[in-house]
Amino acid sequence: MRLISIISLCGLFFFMSPARAGEKRTTLYDGDILFQDFPSPQSTALKLATGSPFTHCGILFFEDSIFQVWEAVQPVRKTPFHEWVARDTGEHFVIMRLKGKDSLLTEDVLTRMKSYAEKHQGKKYDPYFEWTDSAFYCSEYVWKIFKEAAGIELVSLRKLGDYDFSHPLVKEQLKIRYGDHIPANEPVIAPGDLFNSNLLDTILMK
Repeated sequence: MRLISIISLCGLFFFMSPARAGEKRTTLYDGDILFQDFPSPQSTALKLATGSPFTHCGILFFEDSIFQVWEAVQPVRKTPFHEWVARDTGEHFVIMRLKGKDSLLTEDVLTRMKSYAEKHQGKKYDPYFEWTDSAFYCSEYVWKIFKEAAGIELVSLRKLGDYDFSHPLVKEQLKIRYGDHIPANEPVIAPGDLFNSNLLDTILMK
């Protein structure tokens, strides 16, 4: 399994490992999942509906000599890790890792995951949270990379109607997207659902 040590990345020092005197390092792995609050009216509504402080997520892969966050924004794309971190002015984010990754995320599995993720690069962001492959939202993209390419279901799918729609801002955002016909039975997965997966360990909370 590939691992990369990044020295003094964006001034963020997370873990200590054997190094030269005074040198601090952080270690990242392919397949690590990152969570962040992505500021927007939709994000505020998402936090209210799901009860989670995290409204965006992506997955790390090493490519072109750097770690990049593969994420479903507009469009689905790769963002250098340091740019992804800097997107939040407070640089708040969480890194989580699959339990048993050394045996589960072999080189062959990671290759399939990257291939699946690459296949959907450039597709549109899905603001309607439909469970199709024509467009993606962030947590759907990460969930499907693990499920379709690695056979790992990080957490059970939910239905859109399972979330809390009682707040006026949530109702407003739903009205904007769906009018009077909310697809309550649509399969969905929220960033907070992934964050609460019992298959993941928290590696860093910044």
